[in-house]
Amino acid sequence: MRLLVLGGTGFVGGATVAEGVRRGWTVTVFNRGLHGSTPEGVHRLRGDRTAPDGLAALADGEWDLAVDTWDGAPRAARNTARALADRLGSYVYVSSCSVYALPGAPGVGEEAPVVDAEPDADDGDYAPNKAGGERAVREVFGERAVIARAGLILGPGEDIGRLPWWLTRIARGGDVLAPGPADLPLQYVDVRDLAGWMLDRGAQRQGGTFNMVSRTGHATMGELLDACVAATDVDARLRWTDPEPILAAGVTPWNDLPVWIPAGHEYRWLQELSVERAYAAGLTCRPVAETVADTWAWLRQVGTVPPRAGRPQRAPVGLDPDREAALLSAADPARA
Repeated sequence: MRLLVLGGTGFVGGATVAEGVRRGWTVTVFNRGLHGSTPEGVHRLRGDRTAPDGLAALADGEWDLAVDTWDGAPRAARNTARALADRLGSYVYVSSCSVYALPGAPGVGEEAPVVDAEPDADDGDYAPNKAGGERAVREVFGERAVIARAGLILGPGEDIGRLPWWLTRIARGGDVLAPGPADLPLQYVDVRDLAGWMLDRGAQRQGGTFNMVSRTGHATMGELLDACVAATDVDARLRWTDPEPILAAGVTPWNDLPVWIPAGHEYRWLQELSVERAYAAGLTCRPVAETVADTWAWLRQVGTVPPRAGRPQRAPVGLDPDREAALLSAADPARA
């Protein structure tokens, strides 16, 4: 199989390239050549799809499928798809469950309304960019377009730092603020499971739109943090705390305490998406302990979370140590 990865050095793109290489496929990447590296044997084309003649490097060549991780201007996704339309079997676009129109509700499926977006729009906010990118790819490739609406993505290479923050925090040891309840169901996908599914689906030339995360409850908050303690193998003590005092202290779910979205929160629906279509199409999700252990092994190797390739950096995630200490002391006055 001949695989073209548009991007290919970031989190999802890098995992997709690695999976293609593992399968023995012929892999080409197209990017600006400013970030990251590619495995030996991968052909690298350089270009900036936002620049005039930025797609020149893609003027020749044919591929069985392309995987596109683009989250910028929909117009650039449209132009890329058009440039490849006659030389490509199927086009897999990595979108996001953030495209769904608010307010979201538990059980949101692929047919739910999405935010307003145009396929020829200039760069804007994340959700309209992704929704516009979806439209652009569908307009060109029709039934050959695979739209993978990813939710929370974890695993080795994560460049946002949600799971790496928990691992780094727990590796410091001591009492760790653990946001409850411990049995809070989580919904996420390991980046390697996402990559494998996209290559399988693209190779089959079967299009469609899919929410790409595990079933709700594939793991719980307790299982995730227990796996972090086991992987780091330190004397860390999880101090489970009810959501109410954490929220009352102004702590922001998802950002201050990554991954955690408690029941009743306005974005809880992002952990309760309908995924039956993805599972029917072959999605399988590995155990949380494997995702955590492999992420810790990768993090120890690279030393720090890498910068995000090609896009403005996001604000760091994770709770300030002083705020954590204050919350722990409030929950247990004997610590003060």
